[in-house]
Amino acid sequence: MQAVLKSLEAQIREKIGSIRDPETGEFPVVVMRGDSLENLKMHVEGSPELIALVRERMGDGEEEETPDENAMPEGAPRVFLSYTSDDAALAERIATALQANGIDTWWDKWCITTGDSLRQKIDEGLGDCTHFLVLLTPQSVGKPWVNQEMDAGLVRKLGNKCRFLPVRHKLPPKDLPPLLSGMHAPEISADEDITQLINDIHGISRKPRLGPAPHAVAAEAVTQTGCSAAANTIARYFVENTTYGRFADPIIDVEPLAEKTGLTIADTKDALYELSAFFKDTKIHALVKASLFTEFDRHWKPWDPREDALKLAADIMNDPKFPAESKAIAERYGWEPRRLNPAANYLFERGLLVDYKVIGDREFELHRIVGKADQLRRFLKGRQ
Repeated sequence: MQAVLKSLEAQIREKIGSIRDPETGEFPVVVMRGDSLENLKMHVEGSPELIALVRERMGDGEEEETPDENAMPEGAPRVFLSYTSDDAALAERIATALQANGIDTWWDKWCITTGDSLRQKIDEGLGDCTHFLVLLTPQSVGKPWVNQEMDAGLVRKLGNKCRFLPVRHKLPPKDLPPLLSGMHAPEISADEDITQLINDIHGISRKPRLGPAPHAVAAEAVTQTGCSAAANTIARYFVENTTYGRFADPIIDVEPLAEKTGLTIADTKDALYELSAFFKDTKIHALVKASLFTEFDRHWKPWDPREDALKLAADIMNDPKFPAESKAIAERYGWEPRRLNPAANYLFERGLLVDYKVIGDREFELHRIVGKADQLRRFLKGRQ
């Protein structure tokens, strides 16, 4: 690429640097900056008279013209279409589609008539274009005339006068001229490709409409968990997708979790590592513990397990007839297991309950909720 850029710079310096003011004998100074075709910029220095002469010689004159009532609006794109006559049929399809979609198109079949100077008309088209479009095919890449027009188009691009748009038809990318190998040159093979070209010229973005912020942003904005946005996203997913709020509910592996939350696998793994206290396994499986719901329910649910746990502890201590079975407690409060489990686990994590966890109970984290009297009493002091 560096060799190609040096070759291009030498061609431009030769083409522009050889222009001389016949009255003063002054030559222009050409300044080239950039290390790739995409950021390569050209700046020409000299007297105003010499700069005007360079513009004239390079087909960039600014002569005043009589206003044309049928002219395109000032901001409308103007395309110069470079091609070889071997590809005339495809060139006509492209030119007709561009013209029909608000793009003023210079195509020689329309713009050069009997008796016209070919060079003058081409210079006019080049000097007026906002987009230089070249149709690259196996037939056109070797045509001297097409290559001369590409030279002029590249000079205008480097002077920020136009965009340079190479498109291919039946030409493999490997056969592109070296100078264009670093540029995007889409294939034109169907009508939808021409439609995309039209959209590109008009600056219509390929991006879809901007949707709502993902959980990663929303979670960070509306909660004060002290966790990262990615960790909030993971926590919220489990809070919103558990049935009972207990261990391994839901069961999901790391890769599907990343897909469902919109995070990358790397960010998902980092978030699970950050939340590792709330998971039993985070390498392949994300086996959530009940403690996650105890900690995070208050951020995304209409209840707060801390307040529910305080109510539960007070009722256990104050009511000798308070039921012990989790199912009976849930019915008494009118709570689903999803709400009772985080409250019970809050007390259990703090050593305030007897361990009545059993295998086979699908709904409840603790089959029975039995308090340790002394610990519960000390817990309730100052909390009511």
